Amino acid sequence: MDIAQEVERQLQIIEKNAETLLPREELAQKLARSLTTGKPLRVKLGIDPSAPELTLGHAVVLRKLRQFQDLGHLAVLVVGDFTARIGDPSGRSKTREPLSPEEIAENMKTYREQAFRILDPSRTEVRYNSEWLGKLTFADILVLSSRYTVARMLEREDFAKRFQEGSPISIMEFLYPLAQAYDSVAVEADVELGGSDQRFNLLVGRDIQEAYGQEPQVILTMPLLIGTDGVRKMSKSWGNYIAISEPPEEQFGKLMAIPDELMSQYFRLLTDIDWEEVAHLHPKEAKKKLAWTVVASLHGVEEAEKAQAHFERVFEEERPPEVLPEVKIGHLLDQEEKVPVVELLVASGLVASKSEARRLLSQGGVWLDGVKLPADQDRVRVKNGMILRVGRRRFARLVL
Repeated sequence: MDIAQEVERQLQIIEKNAETLLPREELAQKLARSLTTGKPLRVKLGIDPSAPELTLGHAVVLRKLRQFQDLGHLAVLVVGDFTARIGDPSGRSKTREPLSPEEIAENMKTYREQAFRILDPSRTEVRYNSEWLGKLTFADILVLSSRYTVARMLEREDFAKRFQEGSPISIMEFLYPLAQAYDSVAVEADVELGGSDQRFNLLVGRDIQEAYGQEPQVILTMPLLIGTDGVRKMSKSWGNYIAISEPPEEQFGKLMAIPDELMSQYFRLLTDIDWEEVAHLHPKEAKKKLAWTVVASLHGVEEAEKAQAHFERVFEEERPPEVLPEVKIGHLLDQEEKVPVVELLVASGLVASKSEARRLLSQGGVWLDGVKLPADQDRVRVKNGMILRVGRRRFARLVL
């Protein structure tokens, strides 16, 4: 094997669609050493359990981590059960509310299962940073904090902005990048991955590793995936996310609803399909290919086929799904076998409140057995087995 050629091949795969790779020459050296010695690189990704679901935003860096695995390297997935108590200040305009240990434990219950939808378990080392951060003494923290200066911390854009505006910055927030950096020391990371908003934290990791006598890690950042609103990064906080573990039909439908201008980014960051191969397609057909590919990668080909068939049946042919939830509404019937429409909608579970029911009715968004109900409809006669539809995607079968 020509080591120089293999190094260049791996670099091209690693660099594809990445935003930052620093320093490239150091990664080339690490790859050459790995190929010579047969010892895989330790490639770290840290994820704090700030929410119970990983999103397609996480999938972007998980996919890049999987590429390292496919090249023969070891993924080190660090679940930040300790750093979640602080909360990552990246991109924040104010201090995060800390999570309780109970919330953290609940959030991370299924992180391994979700991550392994993308990662190869046989090439993954899962670690929890409470393993080492929880054992640090106050003296240890003093030593760690002495390795970095306040001036350097204030070079960070979000900290600098808050300092200039006079917004509070807690000392605890300064400790977050140091804690994340110490993770790299603890797992002896050769490379650390993260979103573009993690660049500062990853660079701190290089400095702290050197301070503890280790060779500094190479950093690789990926672009932040824009959420389904087409405006802000995908985040549970903004409600513009698609979860890795949500049902295939939901994933497919949400991907079909993204703005057209997001398609090139989604193809680049969530699939192995080059955008140029599909750019000529009609937007709907391109989105179907995107949705099918993403769902298949997370749930399998069979589930992707079912999800596409469901979408086409419900949204293109405007027919009800093959399987419908059943709702008992016999208690709402009057002597004429009629029910109040608003109460029917609430009882069906398809709307959250009477006010939402009235709004949808006034907008012409309610159908009973394919017939649109008038905006002023007060009561309606129902029969066993009728299908109630609200909006485009919510259905229920009525049982008396």
